[in-house]
Amino acid sequence: MNTLLQIRVKPGARVSRLFQTEDGQWQAQLKSPPVDGKANEELIALVARQMGCRRANVSIKSGTTSRMKLVQIVSAD
Repeated sequence: MNTLLQIRVKPGARVSRLFQTEDGQWQAQLKSPPVDGKANEELIALVARQMGCRRANVSIKSGTTSRMKLVQIVSAD
């Protein structure tokens, strides 16, 4: 089963966290700067930890250079 999440990313935050806003949108605050893919790697790790899956099961499908990212989670069922 595949799950797609549209996540708005804010790099350079004090703490890293992934949360859902009151209107149902996902937001991620990341400590890492948006340089050399560091923020994308941190996002993948954060989503995997929050959703209880392996990092290998999480990938960014679109928006690697944008603040709006489409993240795919593949479950190993």
